[in-house]
Amino acid sequence: MWVFLFLAGLAAVTFLVVLFAPYIRRYAAGGVCISSARLDGKTVLITGANTGIGKETALDLATRGARVVMACRDVDKGEGAAASIRAAYPEAKVEVRELDLADTYSIRSFAQQFLRDFTQLHILINNAGVMMCPYTKTNDGFEMHIGVNHLGHFLLTSLLVGLLERSAPARIVVVSSLAHNFGWIRLHDLHSQGSYNSGLAYCQSKLANVLFARELARRLKGSNVTVNSVHPGTVNSDLTRHSTLMMIIFSVLSVFLKTPREGAQTSIYCAVAEELHSISGKHFSDCSPAFVAPQGRSEETARRLWDASCELLGIQWD
Repeated sequence: MWVFLFLAGLAAVTFLVVLFAPYIRRYAAGGVCISSARLDGKTVLITGANTGIGKETALDLATRGARVVMACRDVDKGEGAAASIRAAYPEAKVEVRELDLADTYSIRSFAQQFLRDFTQLHILINNAGVMMCPYTKTNDGFEMHIGVNHLGHFLLTSLLVGLLERSAPARIVVVSSLAHNFGWIRLHDLHSQGSYNSGLAYCQSKLANVLFARELARRLKGSNVTVNSVHPGTVNSDLTRHSTLMMIIFSVLSVFLKTPREGAQTSIYCAVAEELHSISGKHFSDCSPAFVAPQGRSEETARRLWDASCELLGIQWD
């Protein structure tokens, strides 16, 4: 009897999902960037641009006339993504460069070559990220989530911020997540050596993204370089590749999730929207201002995280 009721209920739910799928998709898609701003003559750098929302962001900004540098760990995949962008938009000015955010030597080498080859940088989008990895460390001994999602981008930005300031007006977009609401900065154990939970490690790194964006915006006040963080939405991408359970859940609930193109809209919005030319230190989702958790608004935590990041990376950034 219970089996029959369960199957009947499952069938009813499936029927309703199929029936209302177009309406569900429209709602799940979220906000759309409606700006028609052109980026002719502008240089854009996007990390993790070989797949998902990074690739879609690269495509959109390339169609606006920007010269887009796709910084990717896997150059072959990056070249494949660049080829697909050129196929979709033959006039696209896109190029791929190798960047491994889990290796500070790679980051420094990338930045050194970038500064040698480019005299301007107008938009930096810190998009690359990892999610729910088993416990692993970067080449420098950092826990992978905090190392790639926060420290890698922190170092990259520190090396390129001078060029951004010289190219002003310029923008920095930091891709965070709604998951920052569930994160806490464990300054006594940033690398989760005491105990490790892949979900909590991811949440901590996404909270670090929000705090970094807010603190950097404060430090760059008056420079005409803006910094904002974004939540792209729950996107059906390969970011869940390290968690079989999450991959199954995302497959089952795909109708409720954003496509990579839909997930890229808020990053694009923060990169091009004319009305944001002087807005800095804010958090956005669905192309609108979004809620920031109390722990993401703590100026003291932001400053302490900044100092800890500098110490771990062996840099001075005042």
